[in-house]
Parts: sequence; structure tokens; C-alpha cells
Amino acid sequence: MMKHKLSVLFCWAVLLFSTQVQAFQFQDSTGKIHQLADYKGRWVLVNFWATWCPPCLKEIPDLIALYENRQDIMVIGVAMDFSDPQVVMDFVQAMSITYPTVLGNRQIASQLDDISLLPSTYFFDPDGKPAARQLGIISRESIEKFIESKSIKKGVVNPH
Repeated sequence: MMKHKLSVLFCWAVLLFSTQVQAFQFQDSTGKIHQLADYKGRWVLVNFWATWCPPCLKEIPDLIALYENRQDIMVIGVAMDFSDPQVVMDFVQAMSITYPTVLGNRQIASQLDDISLLPSTYFFDPDGKPAARQLGIISRESIEKFIESKSIKKGVVNPH
């Protein structure tokens, strides 16, 4: 069962973007603008989520751990499908989310894709190129295995 679960989680790495994304520009809840070009040299993970989404809530601790413990990964959370921004911000505080949070909508999300499922995660390589996407839950372990597999192919022994 666990082996199958890991295989399913790791398969997200194989799903490449259907369209080439050149750039995005998100303004987070503090007013800071985040652009893909700002994070050249780092993996960038853009995670679309909602406060009412149980799988989204399950993956948040892993995203926090990646953001806080890996200098080579930038995480940006985009909260979707909400009626009151304060509810989202109270939730962010209650969950101790330390990575930037964007109050999203369909127009903001359309910079990457037509988001049809939450959670949805978009992953960019250190060169700013689309690397993978995951529709559904992800884990810290699957992300780290994906980065490791890409680093080995490039001849980097220790990706941390």
C-alpha cells in the first residue's frame, strides 16, 4: 500500500505543463510582488489551495517544512475560493503558514492554468522553466525525490 502511495505521489513529477508558462506575477497578502524571475536558481512551487479543502490542509505542513528547511525551494501559496479575505488570513495564522500567501481568483490563477481541482501545484525548475504539476495532494517526500532525480541527471550530487 505504501509503495503504491509513493508511486502515485511521485507520478506527479511526470505530468508536465500542457502549456509553457513564461512568467507570473502574484501580489501576496503583505503587498509584496512575486515574479518567477525573482527566484532564478531556486525551485519554485506554486500551490493553489482553499481553507475548506481537506487534502490542501493535509499538505500544508509539508509545504511549510520545505519552505523553512530548504534554501533551494520557494513556496508560494495561492488561496482560492473564499468569500472573506480575513478568514483566509486568520487561517494562515492559525496554521502557522510562513511562506507567502496570495489571495487568489480565477484571473490570478489563469497566469498558470485553468485551475479545476484543489489542491493544484505547479513546479518550476531553477532556470524558471515549468518542471511539473500535480493535481491533488503532494508531499514533502515526493517533491524532494523529484528534485533529487533532476539533480542526479544534471550531475549534482547533493541538491540541498
